[in-house]
Amino acid sequence: MYNKRISNLITLVSIITLMTSCRQALNYPDFETWVPYDETAIIDSSQNHENLKLRYKRIQSLTLDKNDLLNTIRLQLDGFTKEKYNQLYPFVFEQTIQDIQSSIMLGKLSYKELIQWYLYRIAITETDKGLGLNAILSINPYAVEQAEKLDLENLDDKHAVFGMPILLKDNINTENMPTTAGAMALKDNITKTDAQIVQNLKHHGAIILGKVNLSEWANFLCSGCPNGYSAIGGQTLNPYGPRVFGTGGSSSGSATSVAVNYAVAAIGSETSGSILSPASQQSLVGLKPTVKKSNQKGIVPISSTLDTPGPIAKTVEDARIVYSAMSDSNNEYKPIPEATPKSLRLGVYKSYLEDSLYRRSIEILKSKGVHIEELEPEEMNFEGFLLLLNGDMKRDLKSYLQTYAADSVKIKSVTDVVKFNSTDSVLNIPYGQARLDGIIHQGLDDIKLDSIRQKLTHSGKVYFDNMLDTYDLDAVVSINNYNAGQAAVAMYPAITLPMGYKVNGEPIGITFITKSNQEDLLFKIAHLYERLSLFRIPPKNYTQ
Repeated sequence: MYNKRISNLITLVSIITLMTSCRQALNYPDFETWVPYDETAIIDSSQNHENLKLRYKRIQSLTLDKNDLLNTIRLQLDGFTKEKYNQLYPFVFEQTIQDIQSSIMLGKLSYKELIQWYLYRIAITETDKGLGLNAILSINPYAVEQAEKLDLENLDDKHAVFGMPILLKDNINTENMPTTAGAMALKDNITKTDAQIVQNLKHHGAIILGKVNLSEWANFLCSGCPNGYSAIGGQTLNPYGPRVFGTGGSSSGSATSVAVNYAVAAIGSETSGSILSPASQQSLVGLKPTVKKSNQKGIVPISSTLDTPGPIAKTVEDARIVYSAMSDSNNEYKPIPEATPKSLRLGVYKSYLEDSLYRRSIEILKSKGVHIEELEPEEMNFEGFLLLLNGDMKRDLKSYLQTYAADSVKIKSVTDVVKFNSTDSVLNIPYGQARLDGIIHQGLDDIKLDSIRQKLTHSGKVYFDNMLDTYDLDAVVSINNYNAGQAAVAMYPAITLPMGYKVNGEPIGITFITKSNQEDLLFKIAHLYERLSLFRIPPKNYTQ
């Protein structure tokens, strides 16, 4: 009898233990279910905005279910609580990559906890109707699992990006998440391989946290439509002034995500201004590398002539770390060498000096001994620029679809995209598709296209070289994406970083441009300016 009671007690204890362990194993955060809201009043009020690009037709996605994102996140947050989020906050929020690595080395957090912190932050922010920014399209379901494996590795001789969460613009191929370019026609495009730059990042131990929204087809769909809108993701907003300031584009989600600390950095892509603009608009550092410096393989294209991927980060050093890792699987990160102010010679646009923030920045540099040359360059002729983009996209998208698209993707050309969109214009193209229409109506043979390409490249190089060579300059200093077009056709690199804020609180960036393959020089100049200015302030409603 006694033995039977003991046996029953042991069985009961075993059951209770099993039930407890099961509850512990399923100890996921309890996020609220996302329910779409009525945005009619918001849309109506936007029709009076002075900026035509901020007169919205839609904010929420009609396609993306945020509860799917929530579930993917929740299943990776076993045991992670709000208290844990708050405990780790000082070691992650607005911290540099090197700061975070130091905290991990000191045992203050693990790579697993780092990834969980960012996932938790994405979930609580993106499901808040007052704070949500529509930045995230998909989440890597294996991010935490990958981080756990990295926690077991020896950290000696690792690249600085090791274990760091990176978000990708959703025109960059990933083998376990869709690559949509924001377009319904590519909704189920899960490619068989990662883009080359993603392979490089993973080789160095970076963790791809997810994919972010963008201006659909990298801003080559409609004319005059809002930056940051796609049929897949809806309207991405600027955290410094949601529905008040534009996000810049087309790498809108990349910038928004970094601005509100959803990851240490993100990758964007630029044809003309698509990294410089959103980084500048959201008080970030954005590098547009030399064209083709970073591999274009596995990125949905506009133009193989001009497209280039690049990092968006909170600091110059973080941008350099990520650029180093994405550019070459064999690269080792080396700290940015210090620039000697008195050895630098910079050219500034005389007309831009009327901008008080630009003028203040130039005075800061001048006060430290940087030589400043005021310039008044002649306007550049961009004749044929749109024809080049049309011709390239017609050819390059077809090639991408043939080479990389998933078997489930039925479109084979720009013409197919236009036809697909027209089957449901309300869902697929609320702002129209004027740019795509322009592509299919353009008749231009390869010989004429190549002639345009050569003339534009020559014009771009002459535009900058006349300043750089004549005055023996290290770089030309611009604002935001004001001279992104010239840098694009010249295939020259450019870097933007925070220059301050307008009276109304809108961020604005200073931009340095120089000759091909001189990214290290740009990093040196930008790093010097960053140390002298320290203008970045995180958006005030996103500091918790």
